[in-house]
Amino acid sequence: MLLMLAALTRWEVVGKENVPREGGLLVVANHIHAADPPLIGVSLGRKMVFMAKEELFRHPFVAYFIRRFGAFPVRRGRMDREALESAQDVLRRGQALVMFPESKRSRKGLQRGMPGAAMLAVRAGVPLLPVAVTGTERVRGTAWLLKRPRLRVTIGKPFSLAPANGSLAKEELAALTDDIMEHIAALLPPSYRGVYGKTDEDRKN
Repeated sequence: MLLMLAALTRWEVVGKENVPREGGLLVVANHIHAADPPLIGVSLGRKMVFMAKEELFRHPFVAYFIRRFGAFPVRRGRMDREALESAQDVLRRGQALVMFPESKRSRKGLQRGMPGAAMLAVRAGVPLLPVAVTGTERVRGTAWLLKRPRLRVTIGKPFSLAPANGSLAKEELAALTDDIMEHIAALLPPSYRGVYGKTDEDRKN
């Protein structure tokens, strides 16, 4: 994977020093292309576990490789308690788990985040690491093989969400989800931010 990235793309990683070397960690990132998970996996310098949509596990050939890559299935669009429990187990073991809070690819900028990442972070009590991926939208067809597209992975500083006192109300969960998405948006160029176009950094200027 590393050799392929070096040969076929102009791959850049910014902020790698921000990645905690050990302990439970929830990595949250935007999602543009199917190449994003392996790209993140090799960019952070630490073994990652991924939550992947269950549809991918219906194809034995694909399922074999993504399981070897450290992925487990999640049902999208509803509360998947089994996947949530598996995710908590990963974090309890002190591993790093990657989630894409949008739940689907954002080809036209960030979409509204889903509440799963916020709920998991609060329940597990682990720090979150925001990550922004740009350039993978250019990896389409075969022409990109000759163009060596610029792929950039930007890693922000870890942050934590306020612990919940009992169960989270819907409004609280929505606010925490927006907090997560704004951390990701702050690492992205304006054209990638979508519905999170105004970040805290923008508001200060």
